[in-house]
Amino acid sequence: MKMFWENKIKTNLERRIVVPSLVIIIITVLGCMLVPEKANAYLSGMKNYIFNEFSWVYILSVAFFLIFLVILSVGTLGDIRLGDDDEEPEFSFFSWVAMLFAAGMGIGLMYFGVAEPILHYAVPLHSSATPAIQEQEAMLNTLFHWGIHAWAIYGIIALSLAYFGFRYRLPLTIRSGFYPILKKDINGFWGDLIDIIALCATIFGLTTTLGYGALQLNAGLQSVTGYHDTSFTPIAVLIVIAVTMAIISAISGVGKGIRLLSQGNLIIAGVLMLFVLFTGPTVYVLSAFSQNIGYYLSHLVELSFRTFAYDTTHKDWFTSWTIVYWAWWISWAPFVGLFIAKISRGRTVREFVMCVLVVPTVFNILWMTIFGNSAIWLDSHHGGVLSVLAGQTEQMLFQFLQLLPWPLLTSILALMIIAIFFITSADSGIFVINSIASYGKTKFPRWQSILWGGLMALLAIVLLYSGGLAALQTMNIVMALPFALIMIILSFCLLKGMIVDNSYFSRDLTKGTSYWTGEHWQERLGTIVATMDRNELLRFMDTTVRSAFTEIEKELTQYDITALVRENLKDDTPYIELVIKKETLRDFVYGVTCVEKAISRLVVDNPSFPTVDTPHTLEPICYFSDGRRGHSVKYMRKEELITDVLRQYERYVKMASDVHHSLYLYDKE
Repeated sequence: MKMFWENKIKTNLERRIVVPSLVIIIITVLGCMLVPEKANAYLSGMKNYIFNEFSWVYILSVAFFLIFLVILSVGTLGDIRLGDDDEEPEFSFFSWVAMLFAAGMGIGLMYFGVAEPILHYAVPLHSSATPAIQEQEAMLNTLFHWGIHAWAIYGIIALSLAYFGFRYRLPLTIRSGFYPILKKDINGFWGDLIDIIALCATIFGLTTTLGYGALQLNAGLQSVTGYHDTSFTPIAVLIVIAVTMAIISAISGVGKGIRLLSQGNLIIAGVLMLFVLFTGPTVYVLSAFSQNIGYYLSHLVELSFRTFAYDTTHKDWFTSWTIVYWAWWISWAPFVGLFIAKISRGRTVREFVMCVLVVPTVFNILWMTIFGNSAIWLDSHHGGVLSVLAGQTEQMLFQFLQLLPWPLLTSILALMIIAIFFITSADSGIFVINSIASYGKTKFPRWQSILWGGLMALLAIVLLYSGGLAALQTMNIVMALPFALIMIILSFCLLKGMIVDNSYFSRDLTKGTSYWTGEHWQERLGTIVATMDRNELLRFMDTTVRSAFTEIEKELTQYDITALVRENLKDDTPYIELVIKKETLRDFVYGVTCVEKAISRLVVDNPSFPTVDTPHTLEPICYFSDGRRGHSVKYMRKEELITDVLRQYERYVKMASDVHHSLYLYDKE
């Protein structure tokens, strides 16, 4: 089996993750196919048990994630940068925020934008309240489910992936977040178990979303064409077609085109939103938007911890709405979290947390207000035409559009938006699943994409056939429970990593290791006003750096400390590094490499800088044992460089001596 896996099939899948995950999925599929009634009954029993015994786990977990992120961002840890300390963000602030919008959009907003407010309004939580209060409560509960808590869930995963990926140079996988407690064992049993749970949660979360999308696509096609088929066949066909297109996209190398299509789809969705705003009750909606924000913020604490412990009559509502949502967001967290992490390199933790929590939340509130409040207003002025569809939620959006101008055009537009979201979500989902199943790799054989796409389609069809959306939701709830516990541990691992990180780089140094006293200032001035080309940089590394490292290496031998100098000056990125060997700890490394930096044209073309005549320069930048970059050593003489190495070695020794900071110095194999 092992030889077949490694030699007969070209793959980068890790069988320790994939095989158990496939077993869980196949057992689920076979059970639902062969004995759908028994499977549905079993899934319902599991769901009810979790609802009765563990609902509080979801509530406290999600509330904890939100509080944790806020506290993390307001302290000194918020200054830590997701990458090297001097690293600039990969994307501009505007582009980054725009992509956060993209993460906040999708099938769910299209499906529930009209449906959820109407359902809460048609079947109010407090039936004795006045219609105005019922409407306000309907919007409050909708915004609660689509507000800041969902993004706190995503933020925990995204921040952990980004932090350990960009600061510790670990793969962008869930297991990497457990490095502080598992260390080298992240590649062992516990790391595999974490990724198995993450993989299954992601698959079932995506499957649920695809189920919503297929049902709504089918309803939209029936609305536009007038052809009604009550059988399950059209839904299955839509799933197969959409997932097939996603697979073709994933294996054809047209990812850039898909990204452009996705961005264009967001613009179209924005156009549809503005159309609804300006053709519906505009003034009422804008007024409601302001009041919705205030009402939501004033009830945020209460809602965050609400379990209906003293009001058991609403338990069913609570579990079928809030708990299902929290489970859905948790299962989606690896998917959305990986996306957010990839685009957030170079951001500070504070900037990351504030934008991830606030920007998408505000947009979601705006979307739900425009569609939700407009739907309630139109429903109350058209004899409850939307409320009567309480049992057919997938049809509500298209019935809603019938109440506005140009219904056929807007229905076609909505269909196109849903279809593109369906395809791009499946495409991105295939990538994320491949990544989790291969220890964070980014390139995969084509057959792997076909495998995961086919499994998602099969799972969606089988679960919808056996138990409808309830079956999909149940699998979400089941898989999300252990993953919620994993995320709690992940949060503490993240905190530990950041505390040690901050402690290491803020540690006070003795006065004896301060450097540059002002001597040889004429030489330094000449270096400041000049740029450095490759020959000059190589000369600096060949003389100053090598000489400094060699002297330290020679001196360390007197203390029976093993050290060596490694170098490669012929590579495109030349380097020299001093390595001080340790038996059971991370080796101390102080290296110097080449980094190209751009120079502003304003400086190059300015006669006040006659020595700067090229739009770029090369900088000798130091780096350390975990791979992160330090600072420029361009201005240092040999003695000053030796002093700087000792500064860093002093930090290393102090960290090694402190039992609370063993994280930075991981155990070697």
